Amino acid sequence: MSFELHHAHPWDVSPEEAVALQRRLAAQVRAVPLETSPKTIAGLDVSVRGDRVQAAVVVLSLPELTVVDTAVWGGPVTFPYIPGLLSFREIPAVLPALERLRVCPDVFMTDGQGVAHPRRLGLAAHLGVLLERPVFGVAKTRLWGTHTAPGHERGATVPLLDDDEVIGAVVRTRAGVKPVYVSIGHRITLEEAVRLTLACAPRYKIPEPTRRAHHLSRAGF
Repeated sequence: MSFELHHAHPWDVSPEEAVALQRRLAAQVRAVPLETSPKTIAGLDVSVRGDRVQAAVVVLSLPELTVVDTAVWGGPVTFPYIPGLLSFREIPAVLPALERLRVCPDVFMTDGQGVAHPRRLGLAAHLGVLLERPVFGVAKTRLWGTHTAPGHERGATVPLLDDDEVIGAVVRTRAGVKPVYVSIGHRITLEEAVRLTLACAPRYKIPEPTRRAHHLSRAGF
């Protein structure tokens, strides 16, 4: 499946050039409601071992969470590990994995940040702007922002703040288990992203799309 890239840019850049690209692309992010109720959702995950990277995509039906398509791509790592610049390390592997899909997902969930990022362009936001499609991030840990503790019950949510700006939500997907950090990437609202996160996490802390993609990205690697 072919995905047209918007705001395409080189990937062979210095860290300073990458930061400048983040600042420029962050201006393209849009928090707007989904145009239709999604019927499919893709989970994306990337594993790195040594100088090799493997990206996996798992597409699930909604609300059933049945697997309808998968794709994997592996190759060399092309960008160093630098906190805050992980999208430059991972998206070059994600894009060719997406090309191997047979089903075009309605929305994408990444294992990482969206706008909950110091320059408002984490992996989900970067990918969303490039694809011009709905993308949001569900991260296991906080990269940026502050928050109070959410309630202990499943579905408890508190805002993730940078000063007075809401940059995400801290969401308890399982009662009494550490929360996840949800933020928009592009063309979705935070409320929709939180709702989809909970709908995709009926049993485990990590939602099914990225949980399954994580296992696939590590398979045979």
